[in-house]
Amino acid sequence: MECTVRPALEGDADEISAVILRTLRETNAKDYTVEIIERVERSFNPGAVRQLIDKRTVFVATVGDRVVGTASLDGSIVRTVFVAPDVQARGIGKLLMEEIERTARERNIPSLTVPSSVTAETFYARLGFNAVRDDYYGDERTIIMERLLDGRSRSEA
Repeated sequence: MECTVRPALEGDADEISAVILRTLRETNAKDYTVEIIERVERSFNPGAVRQLIDKRTVFVATVGDRVVGTASLDGSIVRTVFVAPDVQARGIGKLLMEEIERTARERNIPSLTVPSSVTAETFYARLGFNAVRDDYYGDERTIIMERLLDGRSRSEA
């Protein structure tokens, strides 16, 4: 499966929204209540995604002309990393994160922070992110994770 990562275009918003909503419903629903999933979904309708494309550095992963994943960089914070459920565990998320990291290095960003879902914590840990703390929005748990880009661990910095 040949996958390409490129900057998102405004015209990708509908497909990005569909990937995010499908992933929330099929993958994240294992770790979160229906109420939490419904609340998060409201932030990712096509109009909201178009606004994110204007405000953040958003990337998409494509297979052929199908958008199968997305990730964005908001300053030094990694946000909105989603891969369509039918193509998860095939390296697409890793490719997206490599592009985020490359962009961060170009911008001389020394470390990346990601507010991880419970669902994605092991994914980020495999990429070298360390859990820093838990945040809660009501009953929604988010694990704040960090990775230094110069290769040192936090204790060495």
